[in-house]
Amino acid sequence: MGKDLVNAVFSPHDRVLFRRKVRDCLDVLGRMLDAEAFEPGHRTTGLEIEINLVDADAGPTMRNAEILADLADPCFQAELGKFNLEFNVPPRSIAGDGLGAYERDILDGLRRASECARKGESRLALIGMLPTLSPGHLVLGNLSAGERYQALNSEISGARGDVFQIDITGLERFEGSSDSIAPEAACTSVQFHLQVAPPDFARFWNASQALAAAQVALGANSPFLHGRRLWAETRIAFFEQATDPRPDEFKAQGVRPRVWFGEQWITSVFDLYEENIRFFPPLLPELSDEDPVEVWENGKIPHLYELRLHNGTVYRWNRPVYDVTGGRPHLRIENRVLPSGPTVVDLLANAAFYFGAVAELADEDCPIWQHLEFPVAAENFRTGARDGLEAAVCWPGRGEVPVAELILDTLLPKAYAGLDRFGVHPAQRDRLLGIVEARCRSRRNGAAWQTEAVRAAEETRGLDRYAAVRDMTQRYVDLQRTNEPVHTWPVG
Repeated sequence: MGKDLVNAVFSPHDRVLFRRKVRDCLDVLGRMLDAEAFEPGHRTTGLEIEINLVDADAGPTMRNAEILADLADPCFQAELGKFNLEFNVPPRSIAGDGLGAYERDILDGLRRASECARKGESRLALIGMLPTLSPGHLVLGNLSAGERYQALNSEISGARGDVFQIDITGLERFEGSSDSIAPEAACTSVQFHLQVAPPDFARFWNASQALAAAQVALGANSPFLHGRRLWAETRIAFFEQATDPRPDEFKAQGVRPRVWFGEQWITSVFDLYEENIRFFPPLLPELSDEDPVEVWENGKIPHLYELRLHNGTVYRWNRPVYDVTGGRPHLRIENRVLPSGPTVVDLLANAAFYFGAVAELADEDCPIWQHLEFPVAAENFRTGARDGLEAAVCWPGRGEVPVAELILDTLLPKAYAGLDRFGVHPAQRDRLLGIVEARCRSRRNGAAWQTEAVRAAEETRGLDRYAAVRDMTQRYVDLQRTNEPVHTWPVG
């Protein structure tokens, strides 16, 4: 999905051929798994960070094309909206000082991007949903240049055959509609990548699914949408609704949404790709010249282009990734649960918690998913997104437990042990997981700070909601540059 399309107009014949090639790719993937053709799991990690561009008043600026042209760095690319960038941080091991190297590289990359943004009278904001966005910003004309975004909009909008309805109730309620997928650009996230060996994939994916509720509660950073205070991580519900191609009739028939938690634990990565084909029609049936069957039977490694393209249009919160590097295939889990920000060090604390806890959960003799029903894990996820660190979730052996207590008593010790498995230097481990602990004890993540800051502006300074949200966002951008963890930020 990161590359532009060769063609943006597809015929019925293209769709027939694409379906056939996707099934050929799936067959070859199964043969590759049986033949143990994959790179062994070196636990290599990767990060993708989505960024907003804002002006001096903290409103969005539609200038990603000119900033990217000036930056000329292949690690940065456009995202869906003209006010979005994506930073693809080079992958690495987190052993030793790997997490510290990530921090230095991210800060250096953001510094260079900030210098280019400043020339365009813009600043960078790492946040789950930019609070100063209005519906007028999220329109078709503000999609980034490139045929793939236009094609994706045409396909999803055409499949729905109606406007996209948004209805989210939290502490307040927002109702709205759109005739395009442009509102999706409001959702800016961070994605963690973890390379795993095929025999271990199901254990790590299941563990990631079980952990998702605690992750999103811990890292929630999207409480405001168009001035309304909704969920702690409103991005989850908004992304689900803003890209849902199903008309109401299809929902009633049980058609699955393309933004999907899933519906069952798995035994192999093959299960996820097979579900993609069984449940979801192709959106972008772009055909490659590769014959995957012929390539495999000739003793070479296929790129499985059609399977990868189709997978990129099914928005699982934990998504499988097949890739080929240096002629060797490998598998990764793309963890898509968390919002961007608040600071780089907060982001890396979230990463340390995920990588450590998931490694320990995946390796347990009596794994969590044997005792946690999948629908309960899915409901935990939504509860964590809605209530943040004030959520209560269900956990085997604990019953209903406050999520902050679950993290402190159960999951944080696992994260420490898991980072030791990765060989993370104790100083890095303790610094980053110490931020997680302090965040839980203070009950202050990005969402909590944002809501406290808006409330203070309204109640002590007499600002109306619009002015309070803008004031908070300006302070947020300034404080973000300090790289001090959000639980230490002053509210007033």
